[in-house]
Formats: sequence, structure tokens, C-alpha cells
Amino acid sequence: MLVSVVSGLLCVAAVFGLSGFASATGPEALEETLGKIRWYGHDTFRIDVGKVIYTDPYQIRHSDVADVIVVTHEHSDHCSPADIKKLSGPDTVVVAAKQCEGKLGGLGVQVVYVEPGGTTMIDGIEVSAVPAYNVDKSFHPKERNGVGFIVAARGVRIYFAGDTDRIPEMKEFSVDIALLPVSGTYVMNATEAAEATADMAPAYVIPMHYGSVVGSEADAGRFEELVKSKVGDRVKVKILGISAGTP
Repeated sequence: MLVSVVSGLLCVAAVFGLSGFASATGPEALEETLGKIRWYGHDTFRIDVGKVIYTDPYQIRHSDVADVIVVTHEHSDHCSPADIKKLSGPDTVVVAAKQCEGKLGGLGVQVVYVEPGGTTMIDGIEVSAVPAYNVDKSFHPKERNGVGFIVAARGVRIYFAGDTDRIPEMKEFSVDIALLPVSGTYVMNATEAAEATADMAPAYVIPMHYGSVVGSEADAGRFEELVKSKVGDRVKVKILGISAGTP
């Protein structure tokens, strides 16, 4: 698998862009990508963009092999070595926040460590690390350099926020699909997530980070109502049920 790492100023244009309702993406490609996103609870998604991408795999109960695994920070419900190993094959590439190095160093998988502003190219898929942190809580301090990811593939840009509050940087993100936490407590709540959605104006937004460790389906429902009240039909909310296995 071809992997290249770009860091510093060279990657800025790949991460940030002019925001607006729906990026310049063909509707067919966007709908196809949206239909191939599966949620396994908490912050774990399987995204098929021609390559299989998993986000923060946690408590995986099915068999699968990922092409790419992204890991946002070191907390055990996001950086789980056992779950990462379970989904890894000989060609799997893990792109993880640098703070995870102590947990993943001896795992025997290929890992690229990143901090906010770093971009990794993997077989034509662009994986850009963006800031993720708390602004009014102490669980995810900015100086720890936790990350979210913007994955660009087949003309579609997907933002996986990780554990974060609504932060100023979001206003500069240009994305088509956003995966956002809504539970509150450790991350932004439904109200803040709806405001973040308005900041970014993706075509679609999918709530996450509820129903297991913290938060409930009510948070996702309230988030949907708030998004509709703020932006109407310009952003569509898709609430996913938890998948039971591999497609």
C-alpha cells in the first residue's frame, strides 16, 4: 500500500477551504458514499470509499479487515489496541494521534502518527488531521494535540470529529459529510453540535458519541430538531442504527 506523509504548511489547503452548503461534489458520489457508512456505536464507523476505513474502533464484535484505521486520541474507548489489531491485516495502515504512540508502539501494525495539520496520503485517499479539543472542560486539552480527521476520497470529504467541543477552526472546514459527537459531558452537546453544523454547513451530518459510554438516543433526536431549526433543509441529518456485522 502506497503511503506518503505531508506535514506543516504544505497540507493547509487540503484541510481548510471555503465553507458553504455542499462542496463541489457530484450528488451520485455523495449519495453512494453516504450509503456505505455503517455505525457500530460510540465513535466507531466503517466507511467504504473503495478502501475500507474504520474510525476509533471499540468493542468490535465482527470480523473484517480495514485498509485504513484512524484513531483520534489515547482514551481507551477510542484507542483500543485489541480492537485495532482485530481489524488489521498485513497492509492495514493506522493513522493515529501522536499521543497514542505509547499504546500502539508494540502492536505490530503499520502506524503513522500525526498532530493537527498533518496529512497522510494512502493509495489516493487523503487523510488530514485537524484540531479536536475541549474549550470549557478538562478532558481533552488543546495542548495534548488530539485530532479529528477529514478524509477525502472520490471527490467526497468526510469529517470525523473525534472527541471535541465546537471550536473556531470548524468554520474553516469544507466538508460534505460530518460525523459529530452530541452527548455532552466529555464533548459538545446537541445544541453545540447543531451550532457546529451551521458553522460548517455540510450536505449531511451524522450524530455519534451517544448510547453507550455516555448520552442517549434522545440526544441524537434533539440534535436533529436543532439542526432543522437552524439551517432548515440545507443540511440533512441522518441518524444511523447500530450495525450488527460486516456488510
